[in-house]
Amino acid sequence: MRRELGFWGLAGIGFSNIVGSGWLFAAMYAAQTAGPASLLSWIGAGLLCTLVALVMIELGASRPEGGGTVRWPLQASGPLVGTLVGWSVLLSVGGTAAEISAIMQYAAHYLPSLYNGHTLTASGLAVAAGLSILLTVLNWFAVKLFAQLNNLISVFKIVVPVVTVIALIASGWHSGRLTDHGGFAPYGYVACLTALAGGGIVYSVNGFQAPLDFSGETRNPRRTIPAAVLTGIGLAVVMYLALQVAYLFSVPESLLGGGWKGVSFDSPFGQLAIILNLHWLSSLLYADAVLSPGGSAYVGVAIDARHTYALAKNGTIPRYFMKVNERFGVPRRALAVNLVVIVVFLLPFGGWQDIVSVMGDMYLLIYAASAVAVAVFRTEPGGRMAGWVPGLRYIAPVSFVVATEFVYWSGWSDLRLALPLVLAGLLVFVAMRRTGRGGRPLRAELRTGAWLVVYLGVLTALSWLGTFEGSGRLPAPYDSLTVAAVALGVFFWAVRSGVGYRTATRPAAPTTAGA
Repeated sequence: MRRELGFWGLAGIGFSNIVGSGWLFAAMYAAQTAGPASLLSWIGAGLLCTLVALVMIELGASRPEGGGTVRWPLQASGPLVGTLVGWSVLLSVGGTAAEISAIMQYAAHYLPSLYNGHTLTASGLAVAAGLSILLTVLNWFAVKLFAQLNNLISVFKIVVPVVTVIALIASGWHSGRLTDHGGFAPYGYVACLTALAGGGIVYSVNGFQAPLDFSGETRNPRRTIPAAVLTGIGLAVVMYLALQVAYLFSVPESLLGGGWKGVSFDSPFGQLAIILNLHWLSSLLYADAVLSPGGSAYVGVAIDARHTYALAKNGTIPRYFMKVNERFGVPRRALAVNLVVIVVFLLPFGGWQDIVSVMGDMYLLIYAASAVAVAVFRTEPGGRMAGWVPGLRYIAPVSFVVATEFVYWSGWSDLRLALPLVLAGLLVFVAMRRTGRGGRPLRAELRTGAWLVVYLGVLTALSWLGTFEGSGRLPAPYDSLTVAAVALGVFFWAVRSGVGYRTATRPAAPTTAGA
């Protein structure tokens, strides 16, 4: 791969990946979940994602590599952890389908035959598949060309939300929205936590890690990666807060008879614009509804290719998919297999919220595994750490706890599907061993990676016991506190296992003859 990306290219990749379909839908879903208190959810998501990002920034600056978020868990914790995390990433390739699904929902405003209100129709699926092919073709050439086109899209993606906020506030402002209709937190402050994942907020800010997967194609990763990642998070959170305020204060009073839960739109900002007689804004929004999530899907396809390339490098999938085109420096075989996965993932899920909830849960495992990886690497003499993030010794375990809470807050209805799907990666690991890809004895590999299997199993059980769509046998806030305590214990177990793995697999120092 070629090192052709600088700060603006990386910042554009990060911002474009963050601001996709989230800005079109998440404000409504967050308000339905938490009411005006959803503003706290956005602030919390920004702070917590920054905390997680610091760990990943240190890894990206210290160990730049294409698809690094997939490579680091394997290097730090061994084949079992690398396989399970890699399997979850392979499944989360289908998350790009979320952006394509969002495009179909908005396009249904003009072509109702694409979407029946809950799922894609046969014609909608055909159009979505065609769009997936187009995005793959646009990623077929050099990464520098990809970055330049993405920067142009990013400019448009900034302008339209800003215009939307100004127009809605100027035309439909209703005072008292923070205290009326049930008060600031009509569904309790615990709903702020539910909105982080179930309301699409975590997913909407989730794209911050995108520049890290291009660290192997960056000219000066130690300098540009930290600035690019933090710039993307800051701009996105400010924009999402402004959009949430505009939504809360512009929804007509006549629609709030049943509270915020009763306000539902197929196309939230587009329909609000029509209600407020801002037909020009509605037309602009429906045009952007294709370009904005389309831009994120464009970046998503590129990231997915780096992930699949890294999975092939890990040995999780055949090394055939590791091939990089010599002329353009692009992993074209990885792009092709990802296209198949995206189209397949469009089949069983129809709604945007269904897709992002499940896929977000799977991808969040990368954050937890990265926190373990950075803690393992920093214990090694000459561990090639950049030292960009001070206090990493304390930030890493807190980051692991935060990533675990993100998963838990997603709710039982999502986790009962997502976590068992990840555990199915054990079958992939066994298949790899049977084909002779294992190095150390099987018992040693299982002992090293057992923490992740136990972690997923306990998290599934706690989700069923807890208050986030679970049975409620473990009441709030003790459920979240229990999850935090378990996560902290697992973190130190994982780091100890990783250090042992690195020590056991480290090449022996050469001996001097006659010594």
